[in-house]
Amino acid sequence: MADIRNDFVGIKSPNPFWLASAPPTDKEYNVVRAFKAGWGGVVWKTLGEDPPIVNVNGPRYGAIWGADRRLLGFNNIELITDRKLQTNLQEIKAVKKAWPDRAVVVSLMVPCEEDNWKAILRAVEETEADGVELNFGCPHGMSERGMGSAVGQVPEYIEMVTRWCKANTRMPVIVKLTPNITDVRYPARAAKAGGADAVSLINTINSITGVNLDHFAPEPMIDGKGSHGGYCGPAVKPIAMNMVAEIARDPETAGLPISGIGGITTWRDAAEFMALGAGNVQVCTAAMTYGFKIVEEMIAGLSEWMDARGHASLDAIVGRAVPNISDWQHLNLNYVTKARIDQELCIKCGRCHIACEDTSHQAITSMVDGVRHFEVIDAECVGCNLCVNVCPVENCITMEPLAAGVVDQRTGRTVEPTYANWTTHPNNPAARVAAE
Repeated sequence: MADIRNDFVGIKSPNPFWLASAPPTDKEYNVVRAFKAGWGGVVWKTLGEDPPIVNVNGPRYGAIWGADRRLLGFNNIELITDRKLQTNLQEIKAVKKAWPDRAVVVSLMVPCEEDNWKAILRAVEETEADGVELNFGCPHGMSERGMGSAVGQVPEYIEMVTRWCKANTRMPVIVKLTPNITDVRYPARAAKAGGADAVSLINTINSITGVNLDHFAPEPMIDGKGSHGGYCGPAVKPIAMNMVAEIARDPETAGLPISGIGGITTWRDAAEFMALGAGNVQVCTAAMTYGFKIVEEMIAGLSEWMDARGHASLDAIVGRAVPNISDWQHLNLNYVTKARIDQELCIKCGRCHIACEDTSHQAITSMVDGVRHFEVIDAECVGCNLCVNVCPVENCITMEPLAAGVVDQRTGRTVEPTYANWTTHPNNPAARVAAE
């Protein structure tokens, strides 16, 4: 059986599935329910100083749905915990004592003064929590007060506060990064320079998910007004995975542990994040959508897949995809594929034809000998795979590579795997100049 026990910067948990700092981890009641359901750890919802902040007493969430009403994107305008600091600390201590095998990390956000951080770190240490996560990512409300993403968007501030925290606590320090920045490598480098034990990402993306066209105000609407909020859920997964991968393959942050966050709903999502370099994953929207027991499917699915593939432990998959991530210029331009349609699976809907005909390369027939029939025209197909993505039948259309030595009917050139990348390709003007 695969061993899915997790050791993340010395914080041990029975599996790599943690609940992210968010409404599901706001109090002892929720966290205990989560642990009973099987979650390996939690990041307690962000603590601040007393007196606690005041949240809105009205709608806090916006959403983007698919055609079947499935939740694709989720927006929230909720701030950090609005419960007293001492109440949270007492509950954290009680939970850790009752569940010593589970990871309990505490998210923190206070003003950018060393004494403020020193005081709250000392208070958290007394709970015997396993670590802290510095919330440098929240894009709404708190950022207007000089905290959250207001810190996370300035690498110098990240390094400064991280250094303060490392100097004032024995606990592992995880820095939570904002995606609301041009290049996530710079804040990650700053966190490492400040001594961070790890980074976690992504926090939510600044967003407005909709506008109420009766009142002409953003949703969720509070007394006729709306505000930007933090976007999360399945829709942000591609953005999150790219940012995780950028840090994992950056030579300046190589080896920096990463906790992956962003749209993780299934075991496969988690495995993809870990393959891109994440040592574990944090989940929020999926739990808020389907309840805590969704972790049972995540645990079973990951374990069964690892068993089937012969992966004995999480170490066997973490970072396995990183060497295969390339800049565009290093892609093999002599690799040629063509689409193939399985006529037995084809339901004759015509979506592949019309998508290719209207918006791409006119490479799929619609009629053959007066009969409705869809076939790929190799002489026109550029291998873009749009047809694969619009086809409603899984595996009906596949992409098949042309072997070396075969003539590409579209270009008339023989497929030769000679030039491994654009840097040395003869069609590259710089390469021609260098050769001359």
